[in-house]
Amino acid sequence: MSTVNEAAVREALKSVKYPGYSRDIVSFGLVQEVRVNEGAVSVQLRLTSPNPDAARQIKADSEAALRALAGVEMVHVEVAQPTGGGPTPASGADPWAGQNRVPGVGRIIAVASGKGGVGKSTVSANLACALKHLGRNVGLLDLDIYGPSIPLMMGLNQRPTVSEREKLVPPVNHGVKLMSIGFLVDGDQPVIWRGPMITKTIQQFLFSVEWEGIDDLLIDLPPGTGDAQLSLCQTVPLDGGVVVTTPQEASVGVVRKGIAMFQKVNVPLLGIVENMSYFTAPNGERVEIFGHGGGRGEAARQNIPFLGEVPIFTEIREGGDRGVPVVVAAPQSAPGKAFLSIAGRLLEGGAGE
Repeated sequence: MSTVNEAAVREALKSVKYPGYSRDIVSFGLVQEVRVNEGAVSVQLRLTSPNPDAARQIKADSEAALRALAGVEMVHVEVAQPTGGGPTPASGADPWAGQNRVPGVGRIIAVASGKGGVGKSTVSANLACALKHLGRNVGLLDLDIYGPSIPLMMGLNQRPTVSEREKLVPPVNHGVKLMSIGFLVDGDQPVIWRGPMITKTIQQFLFSVEWEGIDDLLIDLPPGTGDAQLSLCQTVPLDGGVVVTTPQEASVGVVRKGIAMFQKVNVPLLGIVENMSYFTAPNGERVEIFGHGGGRGEAARQNIPFLGEVPIFTEIREGGDRGVPVVVAAPQSAPGKAFLSIAGRLLEGGAGE
């Protein structure tokens, strides 16, 4: 009698990588059904890309992995793919091609960082308010599921209502539509979820929220290149990515991974923002606490735009703590102008009218 079971099958399929990625088809959630009957194994996979080359490779690799299992005598792997979603990508094209756009939304821009602690959420909140100041209709989606900070920085903590269409109505503050897991959990309650729950939440925050009428939807990503980033790229086509770094090499070195992630999934790099660029002491002396110029230098090396630098201002930190971003509190101040300048460059990068 064969000893192979469903757990063994799923474990074997973890050795099958999605073409062009280091992540396996099980963690991507592509394994829909597993059936085991004595020595016969049947597996159903569902891909989100119509790329036939990817499907053929995954099918062949899956069959090989299952045949290598002790006790397996017969293998059947079925691969389902979307059809009719446009032209079939050529071999080597974006494996997430053909995803759905969010209804009523113009551009979707992801704000990312290679590591934590670089002020990415601060930049996201101020950029959202700066774009609103420049006349855009703006939404800000907080996808840092484990550590949401946008509710604090935007000065809002209320549960969204539900529309007649049974969609979440994003609360608004400072003229920006907002959505965050922080609006849906109580107080300091931690979110302890595995990858599939993250993916489902991202899909709901994109397609089950009343985003209609938005020119620019900024998405504040968690640091790194994990489930949230890959699930986002799998769900919707992004119009661009902004990478936030601090000047020192330790930050810039990790940022290269964030840049490579966007490039891997064919997301246009709109540019790099260097945060905490320098500090001006009360006596006027310029102090480069973390060094200086790392962001600009990396932008030049990567041949992507440098959107600007944001020096260290106590007003930025105070605004985030109070829930009133400095762009809202003092748009004509030095820190306010820094964010407005970066937002202006984002508009020059293709927002249009």
